[in-house]
Amino acid sequence: MVETEEQVEVSFSRPWDPSFQDKLCPMNIDKRFIMLRGVSGFYSYAIYEHLPEWPGFSLGETRITFKLQKEKFHYMAVADNRKRFMPLPDDRLPGRGQPLAYPEAVLLVNPLEPELKGEVDDKYQYSCDNKDLRVHGWICMDPPVGFWQITPSDEFRSGGPMKQNLSSHVGPTTLAMFLSGHYAGDDLVPKVRQGEPWKKVFGPVFIYLNSAMDGEDPQLALWEDARRQMMVEVQSWPYSFPASDDFPSSDKRGNVSGRLLVRDRYINVDYISANGAYVGLAPPGEVGSWQRECKDYQFWTRADGEGHFSINNVRIGEYNLYAWVPGFIGDYKYDVAITITSGSEINMGDLVYEPPRNGPTLWEIGIPDRSAAEFYVPDPNPMYINKLFVNHPDRFRQYGLWDRYAELYPDGDLVYTIGQSDYRKDWFFAQVTRKKDDNSYVGTTWQIKFKLDNVTKDGTYNLRVAVASATLAEMQVRFNDPNTKRPLFTSGLFGRDNSIARHGVHGLYWLYNVDVPSTQLRQGDNILYLTQPRNQSPFQGILYDYIRLEAPSSSDCGRSV
Repeated sequence: MVETEEQVEVSFSRPWDPSFQDKLCPMNIDKRFIMLRGVSGFYSYAIYEHLPEWPGFSLGETRITFKLQKEKFHYMAVADNRKRFMPLPDDRLPGRGQPLAYPEAVLLVNPLEPELKGEVDDKYQYSCDNKDLRVHGWICMDPPVGFWQITPSDEFRSGGPMKQNLSSHVGPTTLAMFLSGHYAGDDLVPKVRQGEPWKKVFGPVFIYLNSAMDGEDPQLALWEDARRQMMVEVQSWPYSFPASDDFPSSDKRGNVSGRLLVRDRYINVDYISANGAYVGLAPPGEVGSWQRECKDYQFWTRADGEGHFSINNVRIGEYNLYAWVPGFIGDYKYDVAITITSGSEINMGDLVYEPPRNGPTLWEIGIPDRSAAEFYVPDPNPMYINKLFVNHPDRFRQYGLWDRYAELYPDGDLVYTIGQSDYRKDWFFAQVTRKKDDNSYVGTTWQIKFKLDNVTKDGTYNLRVAVASATLAEMQVRFNDPNTKRPLFTSGLFGRDNSIARHGVHGLYWLYNVDVPSTQLRQGDNILYLTQPRNQSPFQGILYDYIRLEAPSSSDCGRSV
């Protein structure tokens, strides 16, 4: 491949052969490793290729995995506020660990380090969003050295910036995740048909090794140095040194810039800057299709306070421009496809997103940010605690929170009163099933009580329900009569995110817009019933992002009664 005084690149390839049928994935796989002079670590990337004449396949997960010496690496760091001494893999074995509701979660009953007794170890507690999953790894104290996995770009990852992936966990194990269905399900599993050509480059990622000086605190010094190196790698992307022509250098890519504005006349008659908007280029598709796209490349950035954005170093190809704006529901898509050519500089000018809106807000619950993090997350059962997440911003990463619902609401389901209740205290973060005394489960019905001073006759109200995640769930909507055989609206069975079990507060995003005839409502007291009837397991349920009821538009010709 490459062998000079400055660089060595080696390739380990496995061409597909028909004799592999039903044994190995029908792809050519080329795994590559690069070492550069003076660089403390090595780079790795892979090229996967499927030719049209080969059988079809699906690819549930692909990654690079590093298993370190358990005698040496005991301290793990995933983020500034997620660092700790970890259990040993032996602590998960029978006699030392007790398996819980699923194999990944183990209660440490007799760990080698006594201070860890009673804690829960679960790799999903250390998951990260793609946008935050830049550097993670392990520290050995004697000698003081660090082993870090750095991912400088998300372009080869699927599902967009908020797709969650595993990082490091007990093993000691470090992962560079490329594709997975975690927190999404089968939607994020690429399916390549016979007759369909496909090629993709995953990486390069950087494996960085560092050491601490005498007198330094290894836990602090090695992590901070790894974070600095991560910034160097991010700023160096795309790398100029990979030998494969399938990885284009910066001069063979293009850039797209512009400004995104929001128009919502019920908030402001003027345009609103799309402050902090997520703006990206992904393969052409429908509105919001980027979060389920998993075969090609995506390129994302965040707009500044004025809505200005710049998406740099985009591979040649055809894309749609997509966006979503924290504080507003729904998804934006620019209607015309964008073609990126080598060296292209495209300025989109001002773009305007008009989020779903029919009339003024009567009431709302939550913050439209595609997450349930702002809602009430209970304290964990004292028997199932990860001490790292006690008094931690990510309270939702504790094991067993789904069972706390029935303990908090032993005699009936959640009731939320507009104008009195506080979603930060009174709205449980997940509408889960209720565990019964016989260990079976039942669905739940939540109530939202609200008052209307008047009702517009012959008008249509609008209920907007943004869902942050769902797992084998159903959302039924009824007004004022919980016993009607047919709900006003049902989502049908939806979602396979498994976020409840995996300590997540978001998965795939869903937005339901429900027309509510005025005949469903009353002057004075009203109740909205949200029923989730599916009840085969404790992990079925809905994580709401945001709920809003809108009055009919001002153009509605009905009259108040």
